[in-house]
Amino acid sequence: MPRLLFLLFFCGLLLSAERSQATHIVGGEMGMQHLRDSTYALNLIVYFDGVTGDPGALDGSLTAAIYEKGTNRFVEDVVLPLQQNTLVDYTDPACSNAKLITRRLVYTRNLVLRRMQYRSPSGYYAVVERCCRNRGIANIQNPGGAGQAFLVEFPAVVQANGQAFRNSSPSLFPPLSDYACQGELFYYDFGGQDPDGDQLVYELVTPLNGHSTTSDSKPDRPASAPYSQVRWRADLSVSQQIPGKPTLRIDARTGRLEVLPTELGLFVFGIKCSEYRNGVKIGEVRRDFQMLVINCARNQKPQLQVEAQGHSLPHVPTGTLAFAAGEARCFQLRFTDADAASRLKLYLRAVNFEATLPTPSITTGTVRSAGNPDVLVSTVCFPNCFDTQGKTYELEFIVADNGCSLPKRDTVRVAFTATAPPDLPPSISTTAQLPLRVHPGEAVNFEVIGQDLDGDALTITMRGLGFDAPSLSSTLTMRPATATERRADFAWTVPCAAIDRGLHEFEFLVTSSNECHDAQTQRVVVPIQVEYENVAPLLQTSFSEAPPAPDAPPILITLPMGGVYEATLAGTDADPNELTLTAAGKEIDLAMVGMTFTHQDGLGKAAGTFRWEANCEALQRQPLEVTFTLQESTCRPQPRQQTVRFAVLLPETPAFLPPNIFTPNADSKNARFELASVLPPEYCTQRFGDIKIFNRWGRQVYRSTNRSFSWDGGGLPEGVYYYLIEYSNRQKFKGTITIAR
Repeated sequence: MPRLLFLLFFCGLLLSAERSQATHIVGGEMGMQHLRDSTYALNLIVYFDGVTGDPGALDGSLTAAIYEKGTNRFVEDVVLPLQQNTLVDYTDPACSNAKLITRRLVYTRNLVLRRMQYRSPSGYYAVVERCCRNRGIANIQNPGGAGQAFLVEFPAVVQANGQAFRNSSPSLFPPLSDYACQGELFYYDFGGQDPDGDQLVYELVTPLNGHSTTSDSKPDRPASAPYSQVRWRADLSVSQQIPGKPTLRIDARTGRLEVLPTELGLFVFGIKCSEYRNGVKIGEVRRDFQMLVINCARNQKPQLQVEAQGHSLPHVPTGTLAFAAGEARCFQLRFTDADAASRLKLYLRAVNFEATLPTPSITTGTVRSAGNPDVLVSTVCFPNCFDTQGKTYELEFIVADNGCSLPKRDTVRVAFTATAPPDLPPSISTTAQLPLRVHPGEAVNFEVIGQDLDGDALTITMRGLGFDAPSLSSTLTMRPATATERRADFAWTVPCAAIDRGLHEFEFLVTSSNECHDAQTQRVVVPIQVEYENVAPLLQTSFSEAPPAPDAPPILITLPMGGVYEATLAGTDADPNELTLTAAGKEIDLAMVGMTFTHQDGLGKAAGTFRWEANCEALQRQPLEVTFTLQESTCRPQPRQQTVRFAVLLPETPAFLPPNIFTPNADSKNARFELASVLPPEYCTQRFGDIKIFNRWGRQVYRSTNRSFSWDGGGLPEGVYYYLIEYSNRQKFKGTITIAR
């Protein structure tokens, strides 16, 4: 199809290295960008005519002069070297025209704006002057002799209170190397961006001519303000810079530029962008542009038809569509173009709301060519959850072709409301039987039940109000969910650590969630009162008639060697707790010293039997001490104890009074020497060893290891004999015995 090539020729500046009067300036702009601390970059962008411009007029550097606003006091010169030389690309390369080529020249240098030098409240401006503009410009007088003053205004770097003030000039849109078509609307979004977030205001201005002339096309130092302006053609002015119906205009807030040119030719125009911070103007940037208007082949407008699913078709863009809850929010879009082989692009624009818009099933396609349909069909569906919150949203469906220089478009605006599915809050309950009063060691179990009639996903959580529930070993175990219900099992075996707090409030929360609404949470609190009282158990023993008192001295039990002692113990508890009876010897093994202890433990009662048979080990290790303990199984036990000391009584030892004479003379009287009745008793380590009898010369005449020995003298002569008796514990007895006949 014939393509309308649409060229917006942004202001280019050709700065010649020589002082020639060659015409080459398309337009340009200056800017001041903050880099760091007090360092800034001063930038100059010049747009150069790449078709008729004289290459010899391309400057390797340009000089900028900085002046104080109001007083026009000169501050300093800044030499700006050429850093970039590139071509400006067409918006659509298919619409390019060999008669229109623009180069983008970038001159830049860093400089330091010192606080003591740049502190004037009125601010400053930087300027570069160069001549000359293209001779073919049709809307100003003497274009070949007209120069351009590139100007940027910027504030002081320090405020009145001494605080640093940082600012960067606004960055305007990238230039387009396009052209406009006579009789067709030209539009472009010239809106810029400000690095500091300042407010930007756009307006059309008359381009500046400045002081440069054909004879002095590149002044050594640009002069200070004021600067002369170009002179408009007699029938034109700043408010009507390009012949058109409507003439050139710009939106002060958005920077959108529009014109429907009615005359062929090359036209220059100027735009000023002012920046405001907190309602105060702090700077401005100017840019000159050129627009080439040509005769373009006829391009027909594409057509778009919108059909709303579930509503009468086709949709007429009047009235308001209402999508009910649960209803599909879909539109079917049918778009075509009468021109052959037209490539179409479909997109959406929210007019009065902010939201992420859905992507059409088809966004681009070609119609009316071999292998391609005549009509493209695309579907756009908003999510089922999309809700206009009771407001009427306006949405534009736009289809654009690939005509030159700018696409033609068809727009259908739809007003609609949409209601999201309802979202009832969930409910939560428990099977806990209140009031809950429990004691340590008891188990608490109940169900927590969450329900949601909408069938939303449910989660149940638990927490303690003022305490950490998991640290007290409480658990909440989830069950598999059903369509509208979720259950969880609460389990808590009350620990001793819960005694001090007493009242424990467990909070259970059920949260419902779905893709259409924010999560909703409901709660229920189950109070559990932990109670604890403990009565000390009672210990009764046969060791004494009264129960043992705390800190009472031990009871003393004595028993002769080989004697047997038995005692009984009984424990009772009114609570009742599990009772245990134990017996522990102090540094002794009970069995080794002849002691045994048997016990029967139980809930609320315990019994024990103690038996002691005094043995030699007990004799050696005495005094013996045994502590009997009645222990209760509870959080804060109060044990009861009875301590008993045991002692072994030694056998009585008679005085050792042995005979000193015996008469073995066959008269059957006092005929033998015997000591069994007068010897010390035998026990444990005290055992009879032997008796030895010696004559007066020390010769042993008799020996016996029998305690009950009986010596008849052995036929020895009368006289005095000596005896020695030894026990196993080294006890010795000595004496004399006389044989008389």
